[in-house]
Amino acid sequence: MDEQAVYDKWIKLATEDADVVSELSAIAGDSDAIKDAFYRDLAFGTGGLRGTIGAGTNRMNIYTVGKASQGLANYIIANFPADERRIAVSRDSRHKSDLFAEVAAGVFAANGIQVAMYRDIMPTPCLSFATRELNCAAGIMVTASHNPSKYNGYKVYGADGCQITTEAAAVILAEIEKLDEFTDVKRMPFDDAVSQGKVTYITDEVYDHFVAAVRGESLLADGEDIDRNVSIVYSPLNGTGLKPVTRTLKESGFTNIFVVPEQEQPDGDFPTCPFPNPEIKEAMALGMKYAAERGADLLLANDPDCDRAGTAVRAADGSYVLLSGNEMGMLLLDYICARRLDNGTMPTDPELVKTIVTIDMADRIAAHYGVKTVNLLTGFKFIGEEITRLESLGKRDSYIFGFEESYGYLSGTYVRDKDGVNASFLICEMFAYYKTRGISLLDKLNELYAEYGYCLNTLHSFEFDGAAGFDKMQGIMKHFRTATIEGFGGKALVEVLDYAPGLDGLPKADVLKFKLADNCSVVVRPSGTEPKLKTYISVSAENRKVAQDIESKIVDELSGYFK
Repeated sequence: MDEQAVYDKWIKLATEDADVVSELSAIAGDSDAIKDAFYRDLAFGTGGLRGTIGAGTNRMNIYTVGKASQGLANYIIANFPADERRIAVSRDSRHKSDLFAEVAAGVFAANGIQVAMYRDIMPTPCLSFATRELNCAAGIMVTASHNPSKYNGYKVYGADGCQITTEAAAVILAEIEKLDEFTDVKRMPFDDAVSQGKVTYITDEVYDHFVAAVRGESLLADGEDIDRNVSIVYSPLNGTGLKPVTRTLKESGFTNIFVVPEQEQPDGDFPTCPFPNPEIKEAMALGMKYAAERGADLLLANDPDCDRAGTAVRAADGSYVLLSGNEMGMLLLDYICARRLDNGTMPTDPELVKTIVTIDMADRIAAHYGVKTVNLLTGFKFIGEEITRLESLGKRDSYIFGFEESYGYLSGTYVRDKDGVNASFLICEMFAYYKTRGISLLDKLNELYAEYGYCLNTLHSFEFDGAAGFDKMQGIMKHFRTATIEGFGGKALVEVLDYAPGLDGLPKADVLKFKLADNCSVVVRPSGTEPKLKTYISVSAENRKVAQDIESKIVDELSGYFK
């Protein structure tokens, strides 16, 4: 791509958005800035689009959003009859989310596709639900999930409410690549589309049905009583979770809820947590402060599009302990399995579905309850696809739980993506269930470790920005594949699993898993949505201290590969 030529074209034609015009003018003559903004088109894949907001083909702006929307519109027109061409649209609290959603809706309307749009910001799981409830051909969610405020994105969902398949993404990408963002995109002003009935707003009834579906995931037996007066501190991290999470909890009897004031209302700046990700301790710090002041039992937080849930619980000494995604996933899995067996609701051939980077200890818990574990590639879309596969076989009820280490959980099949509302509700119910019986979540977690063996899983990310960073990531992955590696952290290499050519019936993926002695492992993969290489380390040991020592040695050795 001739970056300067494309820049010159944008200077002439990209005149509709004042912010884009200003930024293009600001980088005039700056060859590095122009290259970074125009060296490639913003990547489109199964996760849709995601990137920093700004001017250029490698940025999120009304032109890249319009181009992607036209490509998706072409795909819908080619694959669905006219009377089935409907699309659901939602967005989160990020900067320009409203604008991007309206631009996309205008493109769909101009292409004769009926748009059903949430009037207010709504979580990603609500978009997945509406796509299915309204029998749409597709859905889009304008969000960058848990990324910093400079990012936005555009998730695409299929008719099944699941993020699009690898095959569908390739077809849509081919359509996008045919287009010029200025001359080939059909557009209609959003207000005109609304006044002409081409864009309609999703009714409250659909939202009501979503909340009812979440509440229907309760694992309590009829008439079973639990202490719902647990003290909960909750934070939506300035995103979409406030209304659906608090409504679901209150309708379920959990009314002792304090919402973190500074993080209560939608705010795309995320002023108190630059990384609005409940996986990160800093994002949970303010909530933990309020929890300590109030002596709360439980802290909950969702990311801005409310498809993840993070948790901290009060320990016996009054301190608060953050639970990892793996730890909460194991607790929920054990709770779901135990309650289903007690209630007589366990299916005859139950499945736990998780990703290859999620803690292996979950497999052992599932096996204890007679539950089959299905391990899939990283990304909750693959868990959603497994639900759809089971549904096609008439075995949808076999799915009892799915989770991934990055704080994503789903216990039902009413949506096909991770659901922070569902997770928040189940966590509160599980907490109250055990509290009623004099058991803390930390007690229960230690009980699981005592029964199945201690396992420590950690994630370390290495960031590589811009065009040079992209090339460096590719070089590092190539080096991992060609270097002579005998092991990490004193643990000998047992086997290397390379998913690039496709492995165990899974799609091709740029993922390497190094299986080490003593049930330890290291997984390395580029992020699909961020300029990062991610390493997932799993260490089995007799206790936490030993596991941490081994993990530290592995990290030290791995770091050398990323310099």
